[in-house]
Amino acid sequence: MFRSLLIANRGEIACRIIDTARRLGITTIAVYSDADATARHVRMADKAARIGPAAARESYLSVEKILAAAKETGAEALHPGYGFLSENAELAEACAREGVVFVGPSADAIRQMGSKSVAKSLMAKFGVPLTPGYHGDDQDPARLESEAVRIGFPVLIKASSGGGGKGMRRVDARADFAAALISCKREAMSSFGSDNVLIERYIEKPRHIEVQVFGDNHGNYVHLFERDCSVQRRHQKVLEEAPAPGMTAERRAEMGKIAIRAAEAVRYSGAGTVELIVEPSGAFYFMEMNTRLQVEHPVTEKITGIDLVEWQLRVAAGEPLPRRQDELTLRGHAIEARIYAENPSAGFLPSIGKLVHLVPPATSAYVRVDTGVEQGDTITASYDPMIAKLIVWGEDRNAALAQMRSALNAYEVVGVSNNIEFLGRLIRTRSFAEADLDTGLIERERDAILPAATAPTTAQVLVAVAAELAQREATAPVEGGSPWASADGFRIGTDAPQIVAFVRDGERREVFATRIAKGLYDVAAATDDGGAPSPNVTRVGFEALAGSRLRVTVGTTTMRATAVHMGRHLHLFVEGAHVELEVASPLYDAAAAEGDAAGSGMRAPMPGKIIALIAKVGATIEKGAPLLAMEAMKMELTINATRAGVVKRFPYAVGEQVAEGAELVTLEDEAPTGKAS
Repeated sequence: MFRSLLIANRGEIACRIIDTARRLGITTIAVYSDADATARHVRMADKAARIGPAAARESYLSVEKILAAAKETGAEALHPGYGFLSENAELAEACAREGVVFVGPSADAIRQMGSKSVAKSLMAKFGVPLTPGYHGDDQDPARLESEAVRIGFPVLIKASSGGGGKGMRRVDARADFAAALISCKREAMSSFGSDNVLIERYIEKPRHIEVQVFGDNHGNYVHLFERDCSVQRRHQKVLEEAPAPGMTAERRAEMGKIAIRAAEAVRYSGAGTVELIVEPSGAFYFMEMNTRLQVEHPVTEKITGIDLVEWQLRVAAGEPLPRRQDELTLRGHAIEARIYAENPSAGFLPSIGKLVHLVPPATSAYVRVDTGVEQGDTITASYDPMIAKLIVWGEDRNAALAQMRSALNAYEVVGVSNNIEFLGRLIRTRSFAEADLDTGLIERERDAILPAATAPTTAQVLVAVAAELAQREATAPVEGGSPWASADGFRIGTDAPQIVAFVRDGERREVFATRIAKGLYDVAAATDDGGAPSPNVTRVGFEALAGSRLRVTVGTTTMRATAVHMGRHLHLFVEGAHVELEVASPLYDAAAAEGDAAGSGMRAPMPGKIIALIAKVGATIEKGAPLLAMEAMKMELTINATRAGVVKRFPYAVGEQVAEGAELVTLEDEAPTGKAS
């Protein structure tokens, strides 16, 4: 085994690899960009080397800088993780030239499987079933359109290089093909440096199942069973589980055999994943082979008890596979959820900012959290906005689902928008609970998992009142201080009611709280005219616990809650719900909450780059019409008109960077029709 390992990656996967390497007694070396100088993976590693500015192309995607770091630190081996340079044949070749062990397959295997078109041609020769489609080199738009017509709509346009849903579009009619092709090629070039695409028949209600394979340098191959990755949005995985629900032993063996055949075709060494698309009939086709560790590898580890990173390191060091196929067994069921800084209600736009409060669920034999961030760290616009991977295990699928529900309920994040509540609703849908899985599940269950916003319940408001009163008590003047600085409602003879008011979506909600004793109040809602407390009183008590936690009693019900104050905003975690309210002062002007409703709203939702101007200056457009496209955090976003009008100008040209909140287009009212009298 080598003595030192450079991890050419960042975030949770770098931390994950460091954990295993350290257990094996290997010295770990992190690399970092300027944006990651104080990141968790840097803090964890034994050594660290700077590789450049925040931009990935100038740091994590630079083969030259990664190799320079390996040479400078004396690394004997290099693990690429996933993403960035993990499937880059040039890096594998450069490592070989410099005498650094590359923890992964050969450069030749990476090249053959890195192009979806080349891989599918190779698989056809080895008898691996393929989805009907066009995988040729002729990229003339007219040829591609004619092939789509031959295959029959709907079709799927896919970038030949890369993955993660980038450069991929479903096309339902010939009239839509040309525009979709342009968009795919543009996104593919931006993400992978090549705009080559392939065309395939779009399979209705497909399942996405992948098989984990392993090979060594001694001609041995095994598969470590399958994972179901069908639950996706925009072709990106959201939930993964192993084993695949409903999988028979016969079909598992058949898929495993095909996956090993694919690995043998390129003399594969190390960890790889053969991705298959499965029709409702059970027929399955080869999609691609990922020549690296997968994001969802922990679910395979949980059902097999095998550390896949350890296997990668042992194979790279020249050892044979630790086990034969007949020595591999699976036990129980595992599910992984990807916790992202994103806003599901706003089209899953990534969210950036400081993690003011971050409390993951407690880990155990049943719950695992893989993360690259800690409380106080910042999610930046430079990289993928993943906060963590939450992995749970149970004796069967129902037990694993119960663990996932509990773990999501316990996850607390303040500072960025996130998808935790979205995931909680998703796993409770009938489709997921009953394992009615396919890649259209999220869209099919959209109403259940993306419901309209609802007002906080009365119980939640009363817990929020308790949190605000606890804050006031905690910040009250110390003994001997000025009594005029107190906000506890004290007066001679009796305590006056304190007003506690919250604002949400421009609506004010006010209550009166009369102090009975420290941590104990009678709370009454304001009357309809807001002038006095209602005669209906609820007794509310609270006790401060460690950190931001409270024990709150509302009437006869006692519950635990977490209250995080962030400026004027109160974030409340209670009984699995996250409620955000603005704490209003008694002099609050409700009109101020409405903000500038007349604003255009056509501003950059985050930092990014303008990649296309869709509308023309001088054009009259309707509300909702597409105006321009921008690229931000690996996503292509279309900015639509928030009102009708005439396009006056675009402040930014194609290729220019824009800051969050920058005005992207100027509209003027449509000129009146008719002649002036």
